[in-house]
Amino acid sequence: MNSQSQSASLDSRIAGLRVLYEDNHIIAVNKATADLVQGDKTGDDTLADVVKGYLRQENAKKGNVFLGVAHRLDRPVSGVVLFARTSKALERLSQMFREGTVRKTYWALVQERPPKEADTLVHFLRRNPKLNKSFAVSQNASGAKQSELRYRLLVSLDRYHLLEVELLTGRHHQIRAQLSAIGCHIKGDLKYGAPRSNADGGISLHARRVSFTHPVRDTELTITADPPVDPLWNAALEKLGLQRQQQTEAPRS
Repeated sequence: MNSQSQSASLDSRIAGLRVLYEDNHIIAVNKATADLVQGDKTGDDTLADVVKGYLRQENAKKGNVFLGVAHRLDRPVSGVVLFARTSKALERLSQMFREGTVRKTYWALVQERPPKEADTLVHFLRRNPKLNKSFAVSQNASGAKQSELRYRLLVSLDRYHLLEVELLTGRHHQIRAQLSAIGCHIKGDLKYGAPRSNADGGISLHARRVSFTHPVRDTELTITADPPVDPLWNAALEKLGLQRQQQTEAPRS
């Protein structure tokens, strides 16, 4: 892709950016399944690039703007991503994520009904960097890290089940690996046992909500993101009696 095409593509993504919350210290956006949060070997434009472009446009800045990546989502996962707009906010947000004081809630569409309607899962996971995959192993296995999450069944559809998952630890591909370990494969997640891919190349795992203390103002914030627009997510929302958020502009503070 030439530089002119790249610029047009970036402009299009800036125009379509879904901002969930914004103030002078942080900005939260709703990541699409195709978005890469931070650069990798593909060289693709990142979500961070898009947010920087948005901030330049909104604030009429010609030069670079500061944007800190406090955490990441896997590329095929959608949902809330937080960025810091100052170095002070980045330092504090990063510390909160390291210490586990940011409460992260996900939604997952799985084909198999879980063995219990609600449970706490504890596995020992080991990452295989060559495969970019994590495996449930015995506690004594080399490199094994204890991994915990809580889930509950929210609704069942004709062929899929919607689980709400709260991460209690932060391991590589944790939700994908732990749900796979109990026989609940996330829709579209071929890497962890799903039989078919999703049409958009993503998986049906969505970072629904983050709750945390504002890194500067010391107030409590909860930021919620709608799942992608498709018939299955739409059916899940309808069965839950929920409507999509109707935002004409980003919440500001």
